[in-house]
Amino acid sequence: MVKRIVGAVVTLWCAGALTACERRDAEVVEVPVDLSPGPAIEDRADWEPVQLAACRLKPGMERLPTCGMLESFDLSGCDTESLRGLDHSGTYNMRFHGADIATDDSTQFIGVDHFTPQGPDGHLLYSVYRETRPNRPRLVMASVGCAAQAKDRVTGCAVTCFEDDAPSFDTWEGRRVQWLPGEAESSGGLKLFGEAGGHSGRAVDVYVTREHAYVVSIDDYFLGPGALQVYDVKDRKAPRLVKSIQFPDDSYWNGVWAKGDVLYVASGARGVLMFDITDPADPVFLRDLSGGAYRNVHTLFVDGDRLYSMVNAPESEVHIHDVKNPREPVLLGRYRDSTVGVVYGSYPHDATSLNHRLFVSHWRGGLVILDAKDPANVKRLGAYAYPRATSHTSRVAYFNNNLIAFEGGEDWGAHLRVLNLNDPENATLIGEYQLPEWASIHNMELKGSRLYLAHYQHGLRVLDVSKPREPRSLGHFHTVRESSQGMNYWDGAIGIRLPGDGYVYVVDTTRGLLIFPEI
Repeated sequence: MVKRIVGAVVTLWCAGALTACERRDAEVVEVPVDLSPGPAIEDRADWEPVQLAACRLKPGMERLPTCGMLESFDLSGCDTESLRGLDHSGTYNMRFHGADIATDDSTQFIGVDHFTPQGPDGHLLYSVYRETRPNRPRLVMASVGCAAQAKDRVTGCAVTCFEDDAPSFDTWEGRRVQWLPGEAESSGGLKLFGEAGGHSGRAVDVYVTREHAYVVSIDDYFLGPGALQVYDVKDRKAPRLVKSIQFPDDSYWNGVWAKGDVLYVASGARGVLMFDITDPADPVFLRDLSGGAYRNVHTLFVDGDRLYSMVNAPESEVHIHDVKNPREPVLLGRYRDSTVGVVYGSYPHDATSLNHRLFVSHWRGGLVILDAKDPANVKRLGAYAYPRATSHTSRVAYFNNNLIAFEGGEDWGAHLRVLNLNDPENATLIGEYQLPEWASIHNMELKGSRLYLAHYQHGLRVLDVSKPREPRSLGHFHTVRESSQGMNYWDGAIGIRLPGDGYVYVVDTTRGLLIFPEI
């Protein structure tokens, strides 16, 4: 009975104080959950460095001019007949593993393809790109299919050949982008309420305040330069684009947040951009915090009177500003993690906070837990890093006096990890939630015992986390249509915000702004 009362009080507090609820993790909130004792889970990497296909290069044909020819691949270990049953419609997300797969620091890279049958009798998968330019080495890139495990899953090999250099050889796996078996467009009552497109660039993040949604985007070869675009959402069923702002040579805008009448935008060129939104439909540029100097800020957020920004270059650190006066941020401190320059690929990607504790998703460095009460002297309390980590985003709350983090990576096989952080030096994995590995989580929001996931091509997902060890699906909406073409691995539901007005605002990279009622 006490738990129910506490939950009701929290709901009423938010409904009556929108400004307070715009703060991230403003209070310690006890939510009615079951955190029964259970064993810690042995963590594993999101992927293993294994050979993905049985094909290889024939000896003596590894260099130009023969390198990259169909005849240069040894397919004797392949089942090429199985390729006849492959579904060639739609997009395939692909992962590539290098030939040196024996070391634990092996890497993979991710791409996309649209398979077309080729070869002598029209069933092989073979593609080649040749480039010859004056005064430049010749380049050949070729790919061949090896076997199809099902109509929507295929493996193969790829080679890149430079004149006078040894070739780069990879094995690969491709998975066709599709709705999960048995799933309809939506479930759990999660219905699309309103939608607005018309954005420029690849839309990535959204912030909602004063009945306006501020969507930022990054440069895209096909979709145009990045921008800040403002949508009037007074009528949630019919959001309207009312303004678009673009700056020459500064259009990689990856994060957005507001405090009072100031909007902060994370710029890949000038750090934090500030806009006056006294008139919410007409942002007016004020200045940038770098003073015109180059600074790459990837993400940012405001908690109370503090602005946190994740700086990727020229520094690799977290900057903390005082924004009691939103128009006059004052730098309070900087934090550079001990893994920067030591662990390859460790950098601050995103963060969240709770009671002066700062939780930084530090990519290969894992989820870093900090005491930021004194911003001039931030202390490292611990970290949770799994093998080949890509710690990308998190949300944290107290569940029956247990500090629980929901952590999401961004890679092939990356998924939701549920962590117990009661002892920051010895954080433990207590639960997981994973969909097919070809699409990862991008962002998330936690409200009470509901976790909302922007899950790329798996769409919007809502989980019941009242039992943190066992996240349970409550509903989904496929923002990517099964007929969609021309996507890449990072397309789909990417940005998400719950501003406390009863709606969920999702940014899809190609569709734009989507609005759903909360469930």
